[in-house]
Amino acid sequence: MYINKESKEQTEERLIRVLKSSDFKVYPEPYYFRELPLNNFVMDPNALAIVRDDEVWSLLVPIEKQGTENFKIFRFHFKPKLDNSGFIGWLATKIKEKFGSGIFVTCGQNSNSGGIFDYNGCPIEIADEIISYIHELRT
Repeated sequence: MYINKESKEQTEERLIRVLKSSDFKVYPEPYYFRELPLNNFVMDPNALAIVRDDEVWSLLVPIEKQGTENFKIFRFHFKPKLDNSGFIGWLATKIKEKFGSGIFVTCGQNSNSGGIFDYNGCPIEIADEIISYIHELRT
């Protein structure tokens, strides 16, 4: 993680470069969080992310039934040695200002593909507009 001092304008320029150079993938199927009790964990090979708190395991998996809160998932892999600090907060703020909705983020690490990568989720109801907006920012 990089630490630097830069103006708001410099940050905007840097993060646009990060966005344009990232490997951006949109997953076609909707996802939801399946919750499991801590003592009843079962690995799901379809899970993109698995996290837990003091009570449950939470698996981000393709939807299995209607009636769940569903999300569109998109992912960013960042280029090695490119300062992407602040990226998620910057992108989340832009999306919130334009659409009134936030995004959630779950991070992982892949040393062979630039290091930290981010899975992002947004409400399925406005997903097409958000994905189009990200494409706009990338051009």
